[in-house]
Amino acid sequence: MIGPPGSGKTMLARRLTTILPDLSFDEAIETTKIFSVAGLLAKKEALLATRPFRSPHHSISDAGLVGGGHNPRPGEISLAHNGVLFLDELPEFRRNVLETLRQPLEDGTITIARSAMTVTYPSRFMLVAAMNPCPCGYFTDRERQCTCTPQQIRNYRAKVSGPLLDRIDIHIEVPAVRYRDLTTRITGESSQTIKTRIDSARTLQYSRLKNHGALCNADMTNTHIKTFCYLDEESHRLLEMAVDTLGLSARAFTRILKVARTIADLDDHPEIQPHHISEAIQYRSLDRQVV
Repeated sequence: MIGPPGSGKTMLARRLTTILPDLSFDEAIETTKIFSVAGLLAKKEALLATRPFRSPHHSISDAGLVGGGHNPRPGEISLAHNGVLFLDELPEFRRNVLETLRQPLEDGTITIARSAMTVTYPSRFMLVAAMNPCPCGYFTDRERQCTCTPQQIRNYRAKVSGPLLDRIDIHIEVPAVRYRDLTTRITGESSQTIKTRIDSARTLQYSRLKNHGALCNADMTNTHIKTFCYLDEESHRLLEMAVDTLGLSARAFTRILKVARTIADLDDHPEIQPHHISEAIQYRSLDRQVV
């Protein structure tokens, strides 16, 4: 999420666990084991019932994020297994720390090697990150003027490597909230209403993929994508135009298809339509921005 200070990025991230599907029994067992190994399980807590939300400070070390020590303990990425790992002020994290995320984002596990032993911990989490659009924070703000030079903005964004951004499915702009939106009496959808829609989409995905070695769209391999992400001619043209114009990688291409498949599931539509592809492409805003 990219937006000026105070636009609600952190609040949105913290609400995610309220709309994600409930933990299955197997997921609860896995997550409880990790917290128990880390010594973070309360004495009266036999089983974790909610998805974890971890939000480490940007001063964290690579060992704190991935795990480590003489007897390797799980780090934040394993403590966020089956839950959300939120990295606020993403460019403020040290680059070597962020680069350690690349392998677990792909594999869903992290291996810690020490002279005495090698330990592999699960680390299948939803990565959610937030950042300002520039050092002063107001590059995209409609009310306040940005004081940064183009070079400062480029340097700021370059703190997050392209390969890491390529592994993030959705880049979305979060604009500042206007006064009339803050004071309106009109309320949006409740978390429970959104969760009901998400649970329905997840059920569709499970029914589609359970006999093919996957549980949800995020787990789809290239073989699954070829089978379950059929595109009509107009959708092909849209995606071809986006790939050629933006210079998207093969990884970004497959992630757009997965996101489009999920949008179609949320619409309860059996096939991916052109407007699903268009929406998925719009969620790659950092691929489209040029300073």
